Amino acid sequence: MSMDIRLARIDSRLLHGQVATVWTKVITPDRIIVVSDGVAADNARKTLIMQAAPAGVEASVIAVDKLQSVYQAPEFDGVKVFLLFETPRDVLRVVQSGVELKSVNIGSLSFTDGKKMITDAIAVGGDDAQTFHQLHDAGVELEVRKVPADHKQDLMALLEEHGF
Repeated sequence: MSMDIRLARIDSRLLHGQVATVWTKVITPDRIIVVSDGVAADNARKTLIMQAAPAGVEASVIAVDKLQSVYQAPEFDGVKVFLLFETPRDVLRVVQSGVELKSVNIGSLSFTDGKKMITDAIAVGGDDAQTFHQLHDAGVELEVRKVPADHKQDLMALLEEHGF
């Protein structure tokens, strides 16, 4: 047995209002785990994220490579978990390590130079697109929604539509 992953989400903003209120009410996790090397190494960001968790939901921050051992740890058997990632690359690393993710929700990816906006909240560059293709080839569903009430969009169709 392993943890009960209720939702895996890529959101460059990580734990913010929509995530802390809307998503957690719908998926009812026991714990939110932010999976990020950068945040795990930054005590200020880590503290802010743990304070942003809604009442009754524990939050923690771990490095990407640590998720594999946590995923298989007996103390997490059956624990309802909401995984939050900053980047597609981190999700791919987790999947390649043996963590089973059937689906990943993409909520937000920040725009930086060299990226193209494919929705009003998701900017993708060549590396991101390549990573998404690898996740898709590994059998991971990639769906786009900001909030649960939004209509699911297939990320692969959006990538194709925008030349990726």
